[in-house]
Amino acid sequence: MNFFNTLMSHTKAYSLVLQAFVVRHPKHLTALLATVLLGGGGGAFAVANLGPDAANLPVRTLVESLETPNLASQVAVLEQQTLKLYRNDITRGSDTPESLLRRLGLVDAAAATYIRKTPEVRQALLNRSGRNVSVEANEQQQLLSLTTRWLKNDSDTQFQRLVITRTPNNSFSVRTDTAPLTASVRMAGGTVASSLYEASDEARLPETVTRQLADVFSGQIDFHRALRKGAVFSVVYETLEAEGEPLRTGRLLSAEITNDQKTYNAVWFQEAGQKGAYYTLKGDSLRRAFLASPVPYSRRTSGFGMREHPILHTQRAHLGVDYAAPTGTPVISVADGVVSESGYQGAFGNMVVIQHNARQSTVYAHLSRINVKRGQTLKQGDLVGAVGTTGLSTGPHLHFEFRINGRHVDPLTLAQQGSSEPISAAVRSQFNQRAEYARTQLMAAAQMRQSNVQ
Repeated sequence: MNFFNTLMSHTKAYSLVLQAFVVRHPKHLTALLATVLLGGGGGAFAVANLGPDAANLPVRTLVESLETPNLASQVAVLEQQTLKLYRNDITRGSDTPESLLRRLGLVDAAAATYIRKTPEVRQALLNRSGRNVSVEANEQQQLLSLTTRWLKNDSDTQFQRLVITRTPNNSFSVRTDTAPLTASVRMAGGTVASSLYEASDEARLPETVTRQLADVFSGQIDFHRALRKGAVFSVVYETLEAEGEPLRTGRLLSAEITNDQKTYNAVWFQEAGQKGAYYTLKGDSLRRAFLASPVPYSRRTSGFGMREHPILHTQRAHLGVDYAAPTGTPVISVADGVVSESGYQGAFGNMVVIQHNARQSTVYAHLSRINVKRGQTLKQGDLVGAVGTTGLSTGPHLHFEFRINGRHVDPLTLAQQGSSEPISAAVRSQFNQRAEYARTQLMAAAQMRQSNVQ
C-alpha cells in the first residue's frame, strides 16, 4: 500500500512538472517525454523485481510405484484360444470326400470317412456339380463344421441346408433343415461387340436373364440381323438367395437397349389377379403372338430360300432358318400351342412340331434331346428340347420352320405376328409408379455399366 501511494504521488508530481515545462519551454517537450517514459520503464522494472526468485522456490519430488502386468498369465490365456479358419468352394461331379476336403484346405481322414459312410451327406455332396460348400476348420486343418445349401425340389420359395458339426468327443453329427428363400435385386449392363450372347457373358449376366432379355425385345429388334456393334443394354433382375448365397436367377424386372441410335425399354408389371407381362415405360404391351427366335442369342447360319445343300452339294430350297449353337443349348417354343409331332424323323433327326392354331405351326429339328411329348400343351417360352446334330447335319444347330396352312413362310417374319396392347386405364396410376421406379433403377444400372468401361 505504501508503495502504491508513493507511486501515485510521483505521478502527480510528474504531471505538474510537465505542465510547467510546456508553458515555459514548449520546444523541449519531446526530450521531456522521453525522460518520463524511461523513468516509467525503470519503475515497472523495479516492480517486477519485487517477486520471489524462481531459484529460491521449494522443489518437491514425487515417486509412484507402477505394477508390471502379468505377461505370463496373458500368454497362457491366448494359448487357450482356438484359431478358426474359414473357406468355401464349389462341388464337382468327380469329387471324392478327400478331393473336396483338400480343395477346402482340410486334411481330415475322419471327416472324409464320415462323408463317405453317411448316406445323407454323400447324397448332398458327392456326384453333384455347382453346390457351394463353406467350412470352418481349426489350426490342425481339421473340420469343425461344413454347410451347403440347395433349392428344395426346384422351389421358388424354399431351400434346404445341410450342416455337419464336429462334436466334443471328436465325432460328427449332421442335420438337414428347410428355410425360406429371399428375393434380391441385381443390376448389370454391357456393350455389344459381336453378339448379345457374348456381351452378356462379358457382363456376367446369367444365361436365363439373357434369354428373357432377347425374348422381351424380339418383337422390336432382330438380334440376328439388326443388332449393331456398340449397342448397349442395362438390366435389372431378381435373384433368389439362401442366407445371402444366390441359388437361382429370377425374373427380368426391367431392361433397356439402345441400338442404332434408338432406345427400347421394358418393365414387368402384373395386375392383381392377372397374368403379368412386359410393357414399355409408356405403358404399351410388348407381348407378341410369336417370339422372333426359338434360340434367342444364337448365330443364324442359313436363311430362308435357295442355297447349296452343305452335304448333298445341290441347289435346294431351304424352307427354314438354321441357328448355330453349342449342343445342349435350350430351344424354346415361340408361341402357345400343342405338340403335334415328337420323335425321330429321318434327315431332320429328333424333331418337334407345335401346332399354334388352326393355321400356324412351327418345326424344331436336329435336336440333341426332346423335352416334350405329343399332345402336350405348351406356353410361349416353354422348353422344347436342346440344340444338337441328329439326322442329316454337319454340326450342332437348330433347323427352324414356320408354316401357315402347311406352306413354308420365312420364320424371320414371326415377330410381326400380333399387335401390342396398352396398359388398362384402371391400373394406369399404379403402373406409372412402377415405371418411374424402373426408370430410376435402369439409370443406376447404366451408370454402373459406364463406370466399368471407364
